[in-house]
Amino acid sequence: MPKKNKEIIWKPNEDFLNNSNIALLMKKNNLSNHSDLIEWSQKDPTIFSKAILEDMEIQWYEEFEEVLDLSNGFPWAKWFVGGKINIVYNCIDKHLTQEKKNNHALIWEGDDGTKRTFTYEQLSFEVSKLANAMKEFDLEIGDTVGIFMPMIPETIFAMFACFKIGVIAVPIFSGFGYEAVAERLTHAKVKLVFTSNFGLRRGKEIAIKALLDKALKINNSVKKVVVFERTKSSYPISKNRDVKWHEFTLNKSSESETIPLDSEAISMIIYTSGTTGKPKGTIHTHAGCLTTITKEVKYCMDLRDNDILFWLTDIGWMMGPWEMIGTQVLGKTYLIYEGTPNWPNPDRLWQLISEHKITHLGISPTAIRLLINSGEKWTKKHDLSSLRVLASTGEPWDPESYMWYFEKIGNKRCPIMNISGGTEICGCLLQPYPIMELSKCSLGGPALGVHTNVYNEDGKPVRGEIGHLVCTKPMPSMTKSFLLDDERYLETYFSRFPNTWYHGDWAMVDEFDQWFLFGRSDDTINVAGKRVGPAEVESELIRHPSVIEAAVIGTPHPIKGEGLTCFVVIKKEYEMNDHLREELKDETTKYLGKSLRPETIKFVEGLPKTRSSKIVRGAIKKIYLGTNMNEIDTSSIEDSSLLEAISRAK
Repeated sequence: MPKKNKEIIWKPNEDFLNNSNIALLMKKNNLSNHSDLIEWSQKDPTIFSKAILEDMEIQWYEEFEEVLDLSNGFPWAKWFVGGKINIVYNCIDKHLTQEKKNNHALIWEGDDGTKRTFTYEQLSFEVSKLANAMKEFDLEIGDTVGIFMPMIPETIFAMFACFKIGVIAVPIFSGFGYEAVAERLTHAKVKLVFTSNFGLRRGKEIAIKALLDKALKINNSVKKVVVFERTKSSYPISKNRDVKWHEFTLNKSSESETIPLDSEAISMIIYTSGTTGKPKGTIHTHAGCLTTITKEVKYCMDLRDNDILFWLTDIGWMMGPWEMIGTQVLGKTYLIYEGTPNWPNPDRLWQLISEHKITHLGISPTAIRLLINSGEKWTKKHDLSSLRVLASTGEPWDPESYMWYFEKIGNKRCPIMNISGGTEICGCLLQPYPIMELSKCSLGGPALGVHTNVYNEDGKPVRGEIGHLVCTKPMPSMTKSFLLDDERYLETYFSRFPNTWYHGDWAMVDEFDQWFLFGRSDDTINVAGKRVGPAEVESELIRHPSVIEAAVIGTPHPIKGEGLTCFVVIKKEYEMNDHLREELKDETTKYLGKSLRPETIKFVEGLPKTRSSKIVRGAIKKIYLGTNMNEIDTSSIEDSSLLEAISRAK
């Protein structure tokens, strides 16, 4: 938990203060400091939106008549009413000038080290051919198209081809099991699916097409499957349904009209990940995505000429489309990577940064904790001086891992743009800006134009104590509902506090006006009347030199109601014994007090996580308390054997 005496670890240098995109925006609008900036951005959505749309050079086929329509209430807000726009016009077409068409848009590196690059002109060529082939399949505006592919360039082509002709992209994480894939394809009523025969991960072929075939046996809506041959290995073909990518696009023109669409036209349905309950299909529009994503990449990430952004992500996670759309609107360059950050050696990520001269790195705290375990020697093998901005999202930081990222990777030169939002808003509620002073683990404050607050149980704003993260006014990229489930949408976000978006995170604003997150509110543990977030306890456990990572759950206690049960992964040189258990309990007591002393410490080989590196505490708790594996949706878990092993933890 943040301490009273706040230590500022990073102060903006003259370049950020004078030349960053956010500094230039402030000068243009006569704003002198960060507080004035946030107040200006929140005061009038019409003035703010028009100012940043012009500054971001968002292009319209037809100008909107009204910025925000609240006639049906906050949950059903409409943005940029009457406008005509398309993501592809802004991400590709407007850059096809003599000056910009030969600039690199996309750099790709495969798991096996294969490299490919695409200029904006080459990207347009590939997207247009694919779009023309899709038109011949008789897809109409508003139809849905699945993208079940690894992180390869063709995955990007498929997404933008969908946007170009007004069909809705449904990106699906390529690591899902077949039942999860089938559920999403069926729910979204997908007509066509783009896939690949195989993917590569840690040097091994992953049979993506064969898995899709299993999914399609329990799905009736898909009529066509387009298969890109990532490897030369053979794969099953359904004669009347499947077509090879090169045959699908054969003799198709490399020119294709980008269709003008209503501002509120749907661009994507992105499913939220989770380990319990049915997946939620979040609905995102062309204008909403363009506005919010570009705002964040330009002003928070400060992407400038000659920069290269690399976020370790997947097309099925929000940060995949976020990276691609935000970078391309600005006409800049990004890298996508097929493999894992520590294969074939623990320095693969640092090698990527050095070889490609990456300037912006985005990653999750869990991934950093994994890389820390390999040792600092791997980072020292590579020149990381190209880095200018570090970034992170996905979960709360522990101070030690945060500082390792700041000191060892950024060499104390790079601010950490620690951002937080979610799939359902395709953007951020909280984010810092490179003109701000930052303390450990801070998320800065409200994102530009976003009305975030922290409420207590009575729905009153609080400072200096942990409360509920909320948003009191709509933002352009918020989901339009859950696909086919308005009731669940309203129950999830608008039932707790009147006319207020309840995000489900614990947050706090300290006396220095720095904002912090403490995990999901549904993970909260109540120990003898004292509420504590798992991340708070986990941060203290990780302070001990033996601990690589930790997960904490609440389990029934006869006196306290709930007690703390901790699962820890320790370094090889330490022995798993009762003495170490007591040391770890003492570690948490030292910082959190005797009332929050853990009841149980369990040693495990690894923690079960989603492929986006989020620890699945809810599933851990179910297994530990006796739920059968068959009753838990493990589709989003990278290694379900680690979850199964929880019940055998010592």
